[in-house]
Amino acid sequence: MQPRHGKATRRASEAGATVPEASARSARGARTDPNESPAAPEAALPEAGKFGPARKSGSRQKKSPPDTQERSPVRATGARAKKVPQRAQDAGPSDATSATGAEGLEPPAARESAFSRAGSCRQRYARCSPKPRPPPGPWDRPSPDLPVSAPILVPPYDAAPGTRKLRAVLEKLRLSRLDLSSAPKVVNGVVGHLLHRLKFESGFGGVERLHTGSYYEHVKISAPNEFDVMFKLEVPRIQLEEYSNTGAYYFVKFKRNPKENPLSQFLEDEILSASKMLSKFRKIIKEEINNIKDTDVIMKRKRPGSPAVTLLINEEISVDITLALESKSSWPASTQEGLPIKNWLSAKVRQQLRLKPFYLVPKHAKEGNGFQEETWRLSFSHIEKEILSNHGKSKTCCENKGMKCCRKDCLKLMKYLLEQLKEKFKDKKHLEKFSSYHVKTAFFYICTQNPEDSQWDPKDLGLCFDNCVTYFLECLGTEKLPNYFIPGFNLFSSDLIEKKSKEFLSKQIEYERNNEFPVFGEF
Repeated sequence: MQPRHGKATRRASEAGATVPEASARSARGARTDPNESPAAPEAALPEAGKFGPARKSGSRQKKSPPDTQERSPVRATGARAKKVPQRAQDAGPSDATSATGAEGLEPPAARESAFSRAGSCRQRYARCSPKPRPPPGPWDRPSPDLPVSAPILVPPYDAAPGTRKLRAVLEKLRLSRLDLSSAPKVVNGVVGHLLHRLKFESGFGGVERLHTGSYYEHVKISAPNEFDVMFKLEVPRIQLEEYSNTGAYYFVKFKRNPKENPLSQFLEDEILSASKMLSKFRKIIKEEINNIKDTDVIMKRKRPGSPAVTLLINEEISVDITLALESKSSWPASTQEGLPIKNWLSAKVRQQLRLKPFYLVPKHAKEGNGFQEETWRLSFSHIEKEILSNHGKSKTCCENKGMKCCRKDCLKLMKYLLEQLKEKFKDKKHLEKFSSYHVKTAFFYICTQNPEDSQWDPKDLGLCFDNCVTYFLECLGTEKLPNYFIPGFNLFSSDLIEKKSKEFLSKQIEYERNNEFPVFGEF
């Protein structure tokens, strides 16, 4: 359908910051400022080896002197590269060739996984197994129908260097019991007060609370100072009209609209107006926070295009409250190929999850330089929470008596990496449009491609985290990160995030990896 235009569209502010060109990746050495010598990115990645795609030359290597022309063909993951036997250096190229053209790197979906000859070393990690490895199982080859490829994690026989530092970072990020109890108690008091008031407002009488976000997914990092809360409102018999073939944004209509429908007040030309409903929602909350005693609560300024009402409690706790329409109808057609967990959590679990309701939040679609204010965006945050809570192929993964894995640890480290970079460059505003949701989406795809719990052994934390970093860099380089539930909706499209911002983030992550992640601090 054609997008709706007119008074519902509002001008958005234009970015004014100039983003430096992404520099070419170099070999590791003395710590170097990544902004000193920008250059054009290399055209393509090297051929993939048996244990996953090799990354560009220079990743996690020490930088050579300026007059040095040759690089070591192999290296170890972590702080220092080990000397490699001559037979490893003479190992032949992979049987499968890289599917890259002269003009640059093809999208991940277009490339097939390559496997080297039996017995060869993994170029990316420069590790040879002291014992013969068993034949690859059915999970060692990526599923061809996934929208994005990911490296295959094959646990090595020894842990990758750098694991000790990563564990120290995780220990620093661990929330104390006091933090786990005090902050939520304050938030629950404020949220409960607001929920009680909304139940007496016309149009919001059936509203209920839905816990979402990293705190409730148990992947919160640092202090519990940010919370996401959904106020869900069931809306029966709605009809969705897709906006501009996005697959993610919709206009909402009622199949039947009796006069006694309390939501009739928010209709505009038979469409349930997201802007009207969000405006009333904000107004009620703004009035009610003045009635909250013994707690300092203020409402932060509305962010353009954001569906959330953001509150600041006691000057330190941020709470995003989002209104969500709950629909118990079948999921929209755009989600048919999404949620690719058949080989990971099983086809049965996928079917069960797709029988659950889906949600629509008043998120405005981008329309030119402004926003279409009447659209609603699909949300599956409750499904994301359930996946993270039951993340293992084995049903007892990470339970008290079950086998442990490092999936959540890798996600926490990736979130912390992005968070620290955003803080470091907050004045330049290059990374404003990146969020932890991008990291979580990429993480889900890596779990899909590496479904076995043994591929996430805690002793291999360094290797698993490095695979996550490599995959995220690949998504930035190809400008392709499909929504995990709506594969036709690209979170890294140029309409959402400009190319220079992606190049800048890629450049900074490469610098961090090449220099043992100084942004994590010293341990």
